[in-house]
Amino acid sequence: MTLVLTAVAALGGLTLVLASLLVLANRKLHVEEDPRIDAVEEMLPHANCGACGFPGCRPFAEALVAGDALPGKCTVSAEAGRARIAAYLGVDVGAEEKRVARLACAGGSNVARHRARYDGLSTCAAAAQVAGGGKSCFWGCLGLADCAVACDFDAIHMDPHDLPVVNEEKCTACGDCVDACPKDLFSLHPVSRRLWVACRSLEAGDGVLEDCEVACTACGRCAMDAPGLIEMRDNLPVVDYARPHGTRVPIERCPTGAIVWLDPLHGAVKGAAAKKIIRKGALRDAPT
Repeated sequence: MTLVLTAVAALGGLTLVLASLLVLANRKLHVEEDPRIDAVEEMLPHANCGACGFPGCRPFAEALVAGDALPGKCTVSAEAGRARIAAYLGVDVGAEEKRVARLACAGGSNVARHRARYDGLSTCAAAAQVAGGGKSCFWGCLGLADCAVACDFDAIHMDPHDLPVVNEEKCTACGDCVDACPKDLFSLHPVSRRLWVACRSLEAGDGVLEDCEVACTACGRCAMDAPGLIEMRDNLPVVDYARPHGTRVPIERCPTGAIVWLDPLHGAVKGAAAKKIIRKGALRDAPT
């Protein structure tokens, strides 16, 4: 009995000593948190999307109070909201252009063929594991909506031809669609980048049109019409966005409409030479 009481007393004493050390350490090391952090966080949209470059609204609020960021980096907030934070902290709003997700594919079911029927788990990730998916174009969108499911902001919907459509107003550039797409078809860009190559196929020649009627054939006309702005790499036009690119000239002679102008009101606008697509139903699958 004495041994038990001794053990209990020893443990109690040790607990008291450790607790006292923790109290002393807390008093010595405690750092008072700036109360403005809570106030600024409350003014933020609580989207925790990461578009500002920080992992969430709380870390961003901490950076704002510390002077390591400006309110303008939150492109999800309305202009009035950013101005309110700037006024509260007594800093400039700062300029930061909104970024949005862009899809490098226009091959919906009405213009692109399938070479095989896929019957497994209805996700792009699963379909891509089976020989790259059932689409005839290896690089094309599989249309099973992994991107739309991954988007927490309802910024992506699937059109009638199983192709994702990004709502620029709702898009926060969180990057979830970029991570979700097994074909790497999504990327994030400043919203002002309206000249866009809606294709990732690395094939060249008119033979690619047997798989997708809107694929890039690597004809190079856009690069010829916009020297210095566009160059051909691996059979695809690449736009140098560091140069002024507010021109629609490069889209005009594209025979398939693979390079487009992304109009904020009318969507993807094709050039005059592009073949008109009037088919509403699915394109007949390629013979096996």
